[in-house]
Amino acid sequence: MAYQFKKHYTRDEAQALLPEVRKWLEQLARLQTRLQQSDERLSALIEPGCDAGGSLVNNGVRLLAEMRGVLDEFHRREVLVKDIDRGLVDFPAIIDGKEVLLCWEKDEESIEFWHDLDSGYAGRERL
Repeated sequence: MAYQFKKHYTRDEAQALLPEVRKWLEQLARLQTRLQQSDERLSALIEPGCDAGGSLVNNGVRLLAEMRGVLDEFHRREVLVKDIDRGLVDFPAIIDGKEVLLCWEKDEESIEFWHDLDSGYAGRERL
């Protein structure tokens, strides 16, 4: 059978990765806030027609590069970031021979849910 993902997690494997996932999500949230603040400052300069180059733009580019680096941590492990603000991530898994996603949110203590590849969060079922 051909699967969409190369890596498939057991519940225990995904659970063991949660401390790292939590740390990466916190980093992404901080970077996203800083980037939004930087964008707001930049927008305020652009509106009156001021020169918007220099350190402000460079800072935004650095923040984007840092975010990309954190997202690469997820990508290398085939962990899917669905929503940074909610801390929603999916781990590819196999349940009863079927490819599914183990679904977890940052406020949840452990991985307790899964859903089909197509149903998404609305189709979550308890493990």
